[in-house]
Amino acid sequence: MLRNLMLAGISGVALMMSGVSAFAADVTLKLHQMLPPQATIPAKVLEPWAKKVEAESKGRIVVELYPSMQLGGRPSDLVDQVKDGVVDLTWTLFGYTPGRFPKSEAFELPFMVTTAEATSVAFQDYYEKHLKDELKDYHVLAVHTHGPGILHTIASKPIKSLADMKGLKLRGTSKVVNQMLEAMGAAPIGMPVTAVPESLSKSVIDGTVVPWEVTPSIKIAELAPNHTQFTGKNGLYTGTFFFAMNKDSYDAMPDDLKKIIDANSGKDLARLFGQAMDAGDKRGQELADKAGNTTITLDEAETAKWKAQGEAVTKKWIADMDAKGLDGTGLYKDAVALIAQYSK
Repeated sequence: MLRNLMLAGISGVALMMSGVSAFAADVTLKLHQMLPPQATIPAKVLEPWAKKVEAESKGRIVVELYPSMQLGGRPSDLVDQVKDGVVDLTWTLFGYTPGRFPKSEAFELPFMVTTAEATSVAFQDYYEKHLKDELKDYHVLAVHTHGPGILHTIASKPIKSLADMKGLKLRGTSKVVNQMLEAMGAAPIGMPVTAVPESLSKSVIDGTVVPWEVTPSIKIAELAPNHTQFTGKNGLYTGTFFFAMNKDSYDAMPDDLKKIIDANSGKDLARLFGQAMDAGDKRGQELADKAGNTTITLDEAETAKWKAQGEAVTKKWIADMDAKGLDGTGLYKDAVALIAQYSK
C-alpha cells in the first residue's frame, strides 16, 4: 500500500511538472483547416487562440488542431463539415463554395482592399450588419480578409501591363476573382491554394493570385519568381475568410465556457487575423527579394487601365445581386465606406 501511495505521488508530481492536467477536459473541440501548421494563420492565430482558450478555461476546454485536411475531404468541404458537426471548428475561405455566400463577395471586388487589418475589421462590421442571415447555420467567431492580392507568374511570363494578361492561365480564388481575371484578359482556373505548387511545376497554370503572406508556404519564390502589384492604397483584390464553430457544439457548452469563447471572438479577433496577414505580407516579400525575384509595381497610368476593367466586374456583381433580390448598390457602398473608415 505504501508503495502504491508513493507511485501515486510520483505520478502526480510528474503531471504537475509536465503541465498536464490530471483531470479530463469538459469540452474537446476539433479544429480542422486546409493549411500546414507552419503557415501564417495556423501558426500565428489559430494555435495561439487555442492555447489562450485552454488557459482561460483552466484546461476545461481543449482544442485539437487538425491542419492540412488531416480529417479528410477537400477544402471546399470544410463549410459543411463544421455545419454538420463532423468537426467543431473550422477556418476557411468563403470563395471555396462559389455562390453560397453571395453578400460576402462585396469585399472580393477589384481594388477594394487596403491593409489586411483595416479590411478585416471592416469586414467584421459588414458581417454584423449584412451576413448573419447567410451564416445562420454557424456560430461565427470572426471573419477577416488577407492583404492586397498580388499576381505571381513563371519566369518566362512577367506581367508588365494589362496586355500581358492575354491568355495567361492564372489560378483564381473565387467566382468574383475569376471573373475579374477573365475581364482582364486571363484564362482563370479555380483551385484551392494547396494545389498551386504542383500546378505550377506541371505547367497547368502560368501563375496565381495570392497575397505575399502565403507565398513562402507554397514555394512561390521558386516556382513563380515574377510578382506584379499596383500603385495606390487599394490592392487588386482580397480573399474573405471565416472562423466558425458548429452551433450545437457551442450551444452544448456550459455558460461560463461560452463566455470564454465569446471573449475570444468578434472584432478583436478579426483584427488579430488581419495583423497576422499584414506581418506575413512583409515576410513574404522580404523572402522573395532575398531570392532575387522580380517585383513589378505598375505606375498610376497603367493601374488606371486595370481599375477600368475592374469597374465592369463591380457593375456586373451589383446587377447580379439586384437580380437575386439583394441590394447590390447598398452592399457595395457599405463595403467601400467601412473599408475607408478603418483605413484612415
